[in-house]
Amino acid sequence: MVTAGLTARLRTGVAARVRGFLGEVGELFVIALEGLRRTWDVRTWGWEFAEQSWFLARVTSVPVMLVSLPLGATVALQVGQLASQLGAQSSTGGAVIVGLVREVAPIAAALIIAGAGGSAMTADMGARRIRDELAAMESMAVNPVHRLVTPRLWASSMVSMLLASLVIVSGAAGGFVFNVLLQDVTPGAYFAGAVSLLQTSDLLVTLLKSWMFGLIAAAVACYMGMNCAASPVGVGRAVNRAIVVAFMLVFALNYVISTVYFVAFPPTH
Repeated sequence: MVTAGLTARLRTGVAARVRGFLGEVGELFVIALEGLRRTWDVRTWGWEFAEQSWFLARVTSVPVMLVSLPLGATVALQVGQLASQLGAQSSTGGAVIVGLVREVAPIAAALIIAGAGGSAMTADMGARRIRDELAAMESMAVNPVHRLVTPRLWASSMVSMLLASLVIVSGAAGGFVFNVLLQDVTPGAYFAGAVSLLQTSDLLVTLLKSWMFGLIAAAVACYMGMNCAASPVGVGRAVNRAIVVAFMLVFALNYVISTVYFVAFPPTH
């Protein structure tokens, strides 16, 4: 009887956790879709979009360059050493830039957006919840999702696309320094390998990834802030949860998109 009771409680607890998890996932998707639904009404969120875009660009541009430069240099150093052992140093530039374009750029941009910009979004929305600003907006027949979440979704996604381009340029510059100046590879060989391996679809998929990753980071940040506990401790916990959940969703979606892309467009070289 005791074992049966413990088993029943365990099943009940697991079922409750699963229902709670699925409920949170559903609410997250509802906020994201509701935010995108009023995209056409630009007059209500245009100024907020401009402010959020400027804020995100200001707090993420320098960190992403500081991450990309040594990252590209490190990849070039490691790949260059392996390529020199195989007698294919001229292919180092292609490997570095292709890796930056296909995987590193959208992931790095999303992590910076979620870590620097998303944490600020979560704290801002949590502070509004504590001060009852969200409830006050609802009492005045103003939908807080349309007024606050919509501009943040579009600002985060657009800035993420721009950051991906900045990651590619910064990483390629860092790889150029190590590969050309320290490993005696000619500049023409460094860039020729990248041009021969890259495809137009690689760039398009990278921009799509960056846009979706930025959208996910903003949606998670807004959801966690709008549903946090009404206390400073609750806001701090919501910030931590938002960063972790955004990272997990970004890595999972990146795996799915990359798998589908390589099946649909297999490498030609």
